[in-house]
Amino acid sequence: MTERRFRVGIVGLQPGRSWAARAHVPALRALSDTFEIAGVANTNLSSAQAAVAEMGLSSRAFIDVADLVASPEIDIVTVTVKVPPHFEIVKAAIAAGKHVYCEWPLGNGLAEAETMAALAREKGVLGVVGTQARLAPEIIYLRQLIADGFVGEVLSTTLVARAGNALGAGTISEKRTYGYLLDRANGATALTIPVGHTLAALRDVLGDIAEVSAVLATRRPTALAVDTQEWLPVSAPDQILVSGIMASGAPISIHYRGGPARDGDGLFWEIHGTEGDIRITGTSGHTQMVQLSLSGARGGDKMFRPLEIPSSYRTDWPKEVEPGNVARLYAKMADDLRNGTHTAPSFDDAVAVHRIIAAIEKAAESGHRVVLS
Repeated sequence: MTERRFRVGIVGLQPGRSWAARAHVPALRALSDTFEIAGVANTNLSSAQAAVAEMGLSSRAFIDVADLVASPEIDIVTVTVKVPPHFEIVKAAIAAGKHVYCEWPLGNGLAEAETMAALAREKGVLGVVGTQARLAPEIIYLRQLIADGFVGEVLSTTLVARAGNALGAGTISEKRTYGYLLDRANGATALTIPVGHTLAALRDVLGDIAEVSAVLATRRPTALAVDTQEWLPVSAPDQILVSGIMASGAPISIHYRGGPARDGDGLFWEIHGTEGDIRITGTSGHTQMVQLSLSGARGGDKMFRPLEIPSSYRTDWPKEVEPGNVARLYAKMADDLRNGTHTAPSFDDAVAVHRIIAAIEKAAESGHRVVLS
């Protein structure tokens, strides 16, 4: 007997530019035996209809988000809009008994994330969060290498990265699309987005962070919107410095800088141990979006050598990084729904990362070290 496919309703599909168009639609198409895109909802019906037509979908275009959430034709609500509306959309979906895939950050701050996680548990629905760097083949293989003792006991870890074009660069290409990233109050900053994604992956590899000290600085207080030629105020930090201690006792150091890398080397993460070292590199600090590379050295090695990812880690997935990682997350979500397991990044996992971010903000504001419970 063939199992019924899960019917997904996507909130926030804009062909040619949105994350849903770039990653979710191709990921779901690659998993067409398991999922079907059953509906799309945008700010209005005509926008949803246009998205369905342009993407070549056979999905229903809903009048609005409330209409999609209430529909018996939808099993899973996928939330891919900007951060501020996450809370109300996710609450409505949970109240309607829908499972939810919400992009990261889950909420605009820790309190919203905790509330959504509690509501999902109370309603008995599955809430997964799009911290898809955790599903990157390189991160999964890295976790295995560390567990197998490639570096021995981890002594410390250091991460230096760039936050990318729209975050802390001093310019944005479009005010309407990217202007909201400039205001810290919107919950979509270099700290919450690329640092948050990377923290989620780092926790998988090295475990929890026990305490942090931090500096958050806004060194570019204005940004030029290229399309309107307006100079806009900026309150989001473009320099993020974190030092701390892992639960294992290993020191951790993180420095994210605003803007893109000048030479394409936008991520340098090194894990140093008693027996060796591993480096993770990429073109930016958005570990969820870029091709990652691993290299390592052990014992008396004088040079790092590439660590090739076994082909089995990439089998049957889209080759492109963004839809590939999202597809792996959806596949785990399907397994959890069918088997009652908990393998996909969950709302509770999201809360754990939000707690680290809240601790970083508190440490930066107070000037004191913050211990995470």
